Amino acid sequence: MKLNVNKFFKACNPAKTLVVSKPEDRQYYIDFSEVRGAKIIEELGRTITRLSPDNTCQLFTGHIGCGKSTELLRLKTELEQQGFHVVYFESSHSLDMADVDITDILLAIAREVSLSLEAITIKLKPGYFQNLFKEIVDILQTPLDIGVEAELSVGIGKITAKTKDSPKLRSQLRQYLEPRTNGILESINQELLKPAKEKLTQQGKEGLVVIVDNLDRIDNSLKSGGSYYQPEYLFVERGEQLNQLNCHVVYTIPLVLIFSNALGRLTNRFGVDPKVLPMVPVKLPDGAEFLPGITLLQQMVMARAFPGVSWEQSQHLITEVFEEADSLERLCRVSGGHLRNLLMLLFRCLQREDPPLSPECVERVIKQRCNELSLAITDDEWELLSEVTEQKSFRGHEKYELLLRSMFVFEYRNEDGSWFDINPILAANEEGKSE
Repeated sequence: MKLNVNKFFKACNPAKTLVVSKPEDRQYYIDFSEVRGAKIIEELGRTITRLSPDNTCQLFTGHIGCGKSTELLRLKTELEQQGFHVVYFESSHSLDMADVDITDILLAIAREVSLSLEAITIKLKPGYFQNLFKEIVDILQTPLDIGVEAELSVGIGKITAKTKDSPKLRSQLRQYLEPRTNGILESINQELLKPAKEKLTQQGKEGLVVIVDNLDRIDNSLKSGGSYYQPEYLFVERGEQLNQLNCHVVYTIPLVLIFSNALGRLTNRFGVDPKVLPMVPVKLPDGAEFLPGITLLQQMVMARAFPGVSWEQSQHLITEVFEEADSLERLCRVSGGHLRNLLMLLFRCLQREDPPLSPECVERVIKQRCNELSLAITDDEWELLSEVTEQKSFRGHEKYELLLRSMFVFEYRNEDGSWFDINPILAANEEGKSE
């Protein structure tokens, strides 16, 4: 069987998210839940389907690039197959991740729900928002062509587009909207979500689900005023309002919250434990190789090389992609089970030469990535990394949070619990530092 190099190159693009509802993407999808210690997407879906028509609000997190978006799009597909109307959107497309407020999230949700409903000819015009738009135009003193007949999504879209790139206008808008947060929430619930659910029921739908992706990417920066960091401010201090939407909601949240002192208050606010999507284990806590994890990662690469071909067959085709079969296993091990890391390393190899990839090319790419990461690590951080390597545990310390965010440390889980380990691509350098 001959490798289609162009197709393989595109399939390995680390910037691409798999949309499992598309047949072309579905053939690349590998289910890692058996080795990740929990079937998290099944848990999220079961909570929604079992508790419906009651509203649910769930939290989902994990390292950026570990496959959350792909899993959430799988959840969307499965819920749609069970009759739910699902609104999935990437919040980073409409929000400035360095500066997010509660009203920004609520307006983004209102806009995306409206857009999704308009696509199936459900058009709602909440009166509260019609008045709000008029007042906003006056407050901002900037021309915004929002007619009375404009759809809700159009009005919100024009306002956010105008303010997204202007901190001054955004500040003015927030000062106006902040005291009206409860009114905005009430209008979204009573004038948008409630009638939407009624109309969806008339169309035979089971309910309305909103999945807000990429909120895990908000900066861990201090809010103006300096009392709270942005993740804690939004999800703990203001979490009650995010928890009040009149539909099923799944929010992605920053991983840093899981390791902060705010975790208890976060859980109390939402009444649920956040679901964490861990790495795919390539090693066990005792250092022994975890072959089931490594094998699934190899399957992920070979599914992109030979889509539609079973692993039983494709494992005999590894030398079409790599001169030596060991090179694939090597890439899987040094990726640490981080899916985007694996694709990024593979993509860099493919940028350098066409398959079959030489062992020298693979090693050069690994060394380059190791050097890039190592340059950013200070001496005291190397000491912390040594502690993580020895103890396989993690403490709620600011420096540890930095290691986590910087992808120097990964979390793994299995049936026996969770453990932490240094990003394997750093291991050689880390050993050199500790000698």
